[in-house]
Amino acid sequence: MKKQPINIKQTALNTLESAGRYRVIAFLVIIAAVYGYTLYGINRLSSAQPSDTSVNSEVTAIHIPKIDKAVVKQLEDLRDNSVSVQTLFEQARNNPFNE
Repeated sequence: MKKQPINIKQTALNTLESAGRYRVIAFLVIIAAVYGYTLYGINRLSSAQPSDTSVNSEVTAIHIPKIDKAVVKQLEDLRDNSVSVQTLFEQARNNPFNE
């Protein structure tokens, strides 16, 4: 008995032809895999906690404003001595968003 030589070209065409029937299913599986990987990445990044060193560096980088005590004293004296300024302070205290 003689063995028939294997025709690679014909075998590849037969394989592609039989796989062509499942191209819609393969496309949907690929889309689902990409979508799943994207959701996994979003979930991983949204639940990430910052390290202690990054938190400490951000806390030390914050500049807390300081008000000079002389300015505070001058504003209090001005408020106590002027009736129009007292009215302005009261209006600002009662309705801070009114200009």
